[in-house]
Amino acid sequence: MTRKDFEDVSRETLQRLEVYADLLERWTNKINLIAPSTLDTLWSRHFQDSAQVLKIAPNGVRWADLGSGGGFPGAVVAILASELRPSLQVTMVESDQRKAAFLRSVLRETGVTGHVIADRAEMVEPLAADILSARALAPLSTLLGYAERHLAVGGRALFPKGKKAEAEVAEALEHWRFDCERYSSKTDAEAVILSIGDIQRV
Repeated sequence: MTRKDFEDVSRETLQRLEVYADLLERWTNKINLIAPSTLDTLWSRHFQDSAQVLKIAPNGVRWADLGSGGGFPGAVVAILASELRPSLQVTMVESDQRKAAFLRSVLRETGVTGHVIADRAEMVEPLAADILSARALAPLSTLLGYAERHLAVGGRALFPKGKKAEAEVAEALEHWRFDCERYSSKTDAEAVILSIGDIQRV
């Protein structure tokens, strides 16, 4: 997958993604945003992988992305939503100060509206998010604790997971009850996106 896979967005949005890609390449030389070996597959492994999370997201106004790191999916969502879902307000939570600075740079350089909180997810005041995401942050059982804290009533959590997804779901069910829908990943045959709601501790 390349830039051509973003044919459903405007030239302006595509240019914003290109600015983001350039920033990633430059900053990755200084701090560990993504594995340098994945720069060649940036558009598929990171951009397209993040874009598919937005496509399955329910309607909502407040989106919180936890452990945003290099901005996946949070920054990609913010860039795409500026055109596709302009009412969406994206907040990215990242405890690493340097990565948080990078995320603020992405928003500034692309001209996209968003908010960055430089703190740990468990320390941030509840965000009352309609949609919550986290990619490669923690096991599902831990993520559900964050979701319980930061989701608004009726909100939905979207968690991309790899081939161990079902094992994580089984483990999480020992401590939680939740509704879980599964969406096959378009970028990894072994991965899924878990859409989770109605989260309750057992």
